Amino acid sequence: MTLITDRPGPGAARPYRFPPVVRRAVGGGQVVAAHLPGQNLAVALLLLDAGAGRELTGKEGLGGVLAKALEEGTAQRDATAYALAIEALGTELVTGLDWDSFQISVQVPVDRLTAAVELLAEAVRTPRLDPTDVRRVRDDEANALRMDWANPGPRADAALRADLFGADTRWGRPMYGDPDSVAALDVEDITVFHSEWFLRPGTLVVAGDLDRIDLDALAAAAFAGTGGGPAKVDGPVEVPLRAGRRIILVDRPGSVQSTLRLGHPSPHRAHPDHVAMTLAGTVLGGAFTSRLNHLIREVRGYTYGIRGEFASSRRFGRFAVSSGVQTAVTTPALVESVGEIARTQAEGVTEDELAVARSWRAGQLSVELQSPRAIASALTTLVVHDLPDDYHARLREELLNADVDQVSAAAATHLHTDALTLVVEGDASVIREDLESAALGDLILLP
Repeated sequence: MTLITDRPGPGAARPYRFPPVVRRAVGGGQVVAAHLPGQNLAVALLLLDAGAGRELTGKEGLGGVLAKALEEGTAQRDATAYALAIEALGTELVTGLDWDSFQISVQVPVDRLTAAVELLAEAVRTPRLDPTDVRRVRDDEANALRMDWANPGPRADAALRADLFGADTRWGRPMYGDPDSVAALDVEDITVFHSEWFLRPGTLVVAGDLDRIDLDALAAAAFAGTGGGPAKVDGPVEVPLRAGRRIILVDRPGSVQSTLRLGHPSPHRAHPDHVAMTLAGTVLGGAFTSRLNHLIREVRGYTYGIRGEFASSRRFGRFAVSSGVQTAVTTPALVESVGEIARTQAEGVTEDELAVARSWRAGQLSVELQSPRAIASALTTLVVHDLPDDYHARLREELLNADVDQVSAAAATHLHTDALTLVVEGDASVIREDLESAALGDLILLP
């Protein structure tokens, strides 16, 4: 057996062409569609400005509960009758929630698309929302969160988000809420949220063979009975950087591993440096070949994997690093990670590293944006972030044309090593002393 110690070089990014985009205003709403000639499957996605960011502070988790409650029947059919109607079309409702939007979609053969959209709209616009069903769904969601929060990770994620954005803001709390916030929701919370945000027309996103699809008929079905117009969209959230690093130690007695979450605020999604930031994050921690993964996994052997990247929504963003390491190497892993972030901020990236990142990111487009569902998801990005229709068509070239100076400048501008919050979830009785002696920042202990 021969061991190969040199990594292979980057391959050429495969060519990719994003399909033409069609927009039209119909029935008080907007239709955004992509033409996929000859495609027998089509996706229709109703995009509502009802993301987690619309929830009131203290009412976190409304969107997740409402998404499940939509499956409990409508004003026209009970849950069983509705499930049979959807299954008869060979499809299902797929829901999604992020900070900026609520999404619900169907994927069916083209000739069944209108019927599927009619059923989708029935669930969204006229859900049954029987109090007994809503309470059961809420309790199920709270129990699922309790089980999830018993694992390492969610508490660390929540501590980082609260420290970066403030626990008194909605975006400073978990996107899906926590077990207590969801358990405290009542039926009126759900029905009021639905009446306020789910009866607005929204945007119907369609990906399929438009020569065989009647967009006007789809829009009539999707927007029937709606009103209120588009919701007001507030501007980016101004999040100040911390003056100095701090360590937040989330105690997990007896844990044999430590969960690491490092981060600081970063720009929103529509920032002009988005592509350069993405590539800088890819070099630093966004790929298996990244600096952080090479150092912490391959050289030091502290972890099975570590990631660091910029993530952004319509109003805010953050740079975050996540990993899990053995308890004994918690402090060394933290010190090395901070050092690698500092090196990238100070020195930028090399041409060889950037070549790999460019090729991978650009090449992903030809792999990821193939199916109608993936194309529909890409269209939602255009709508939510008010991007031009040719954004995805130009994205490949922007990735491939980004140079070392641009990406290094983005790293220098948008990485802030001295403003990092370092969250460690682990056994405080074992790791606290080492963390304090590392002088990475003031330490705060959370039970």
